[in-house]
Amino acid sequence: MTTTTPSDVRPDPPHPPDDGSLAEFGYRQELHRSLGRYASFAAGFSFISVLTTVFQFFAFGYAFGGPVFFWAWPVVLVGQLLVAACFAELAARYPISGAIYQWSSRLSNVTFGWFAGWIMVIGQIVVVAAAALALQMVLPAIWSGFQLVGTDPAVTSQDGAANAAVLGVILLVLTTLVNIVDNRVMSVINRVGVTAEIIGAALIVLLLLTHSERSPGITFHTTGAASSGLFGALAVGSFTAAYVMIGFDSAGEMSEETHHPRRTAPRTILTALGAAGLLGGLVILGGLLAAPSLTDGHLGVDGLSYVLTSRLGDGVGKVLLADVVVAIAVATLAIQTAACRMLFSMARDGQLPFSRRLARVNPGTGMPSAPALVVGVLAAALLLLNFVSPDAFLAIGTTCIVMLYLAYAMVTGPLLIRRLRGEFTPEGTDETGGRLFSLGRWGIPVNALALLYGLVMTVNLAWPRAAVYDPTGGHWYFQWFTVLFLLVTVGVGALYRLLRAQPVHSAAEPPVALQEPTR
Repeated sequence: MTTTTPSDVRPDPPHPPDDGSLAEFGYRQELHRSLGRYASFAAGFSFISVLTTVFQFFAFGYAFGGPVFFWAWPVVLVGQLLVAACFAELAARYPISGAIYQWSSRLSNVTFGWFAGWIMVIGQIVVVAAAALALQMVLPAIWSGFQLVGTDPAVTSQDGAANAAVLGVILLVLTTLVNIVDNRVMSVINRVGVTAEIIGAALIVLLLLTHSERSPGITFHTTGAASSGLFGALAVGSFTAAYVMIGFDSAGEMSEETHHPRRTAPRTILTALGAAGLLGGLVILGGLLAAPSLTDGHLGVDGLSYVLTSRLGDGVGKVLLADVVVAIAVATLAIQTAACRMLFSMARDGQLPFSRRLARVNPGTGMPSAPALVVGVLAAALLLLNFVSPDAFLAIGTTCIVMLYLAYAMVTGPLLIRRLRGEFTPEGTDETGGRLFSLGRWGIPVNALALLYGLVMTVNLAWPRAAVYDPTGGHWYFQWFTVLFLLVTVGVGALYRLLRAQPVHSAAEPPVALQEPTR
């Protein structure tokens, strides 16, 4: 094969049936195309995983913002819906695994797209680690026997942090095995888990609202918040919402395994985020209204687990917490799957070390096994930071959000430039003959706001606040962890590209990969 560089925008080709939809991009269909609409929705919803992330970060949001931190939720939801609308357009036009990398490469150039994919996949690996840590928020609350290390289950304690790492590694072993077995097994687990999570979240909302102690007006109070003022409370409180509402692009990541992806993926990207945003907001509101006390310190340490067991009793509360455990397991699985598809997509284009091995798909299972092992091992290694200090919990969680937000901006930025130049016209038809999803005349304003929101939130999340990242003092590396991790990620990526023996071009690039297909 010869090598080419990305060309200028060219018209889209006619869209063939989905069993041949990759041919126009220069790829062979190797992953098994077996996912329907609900499975595609489940891929995005389980990555977001309302119960996992809300239970994991509710205490942090409340500790810094008090009840008023609730209002950061709708702000983040609107901002992320703007981003998701842009992604829906791209998912219709480029139904390929490794969505962020593929989209950014085609909207800008190979180099910029490579860094977007590199930052995204490292961010996804960190998200896998962060999701696995969430087990510590619920398992010891169900049964003290799950506290395998020490006696204090609080994630802010040395015992709790170490135990979180142990439980997380056990979970990663299981999710890695599932990601190797078969994509149909993975899909079934995903769908069952998402269904259980939606039912559980709805029950939690209903029960909390029926056990309310106060009116919704409490959300305008800063009772129990850290002394940072209203703006500071909302800025830091927004970490909770920002952490929850990421990963909706996973429906695009699974495009090569989805039936009619040009039609299905755009819808499921938006519906997964919308459903998660609504349910998550109601869970947070229900927790604030039903909490036995807003000032006794429990909400800022034990979070929603404390509310469920204290208000609903050990029986009902622990059953619902068990549902949260299912959600955490499925979320970790889905996030690891998304990271595997990103590694596979970049390796298939010859863009990573050991690309040939990472791009190999087992023809029997339709799964790329090597990426699953790489993601599992690296995520487990990150969990070991929890043995160093409990502050690692927040450092890992915030770092993964910043990485994903930056990668998202590396898509919405080039997309806006293309729109302003009149070079992006998402016209055409999907596999069923319907028109592709398009923002039409709203494209430029929606895209501009999506980019602005993403950049502002990236700075907000990465800002090295000592009170947030190093509350006990003496750990400057945790205060600067997110910035340092990002700099190291970019530096390692740049060094790898400089040391390569040949220019970075896709092994599968000719005749059309990483460039616009022609009619």
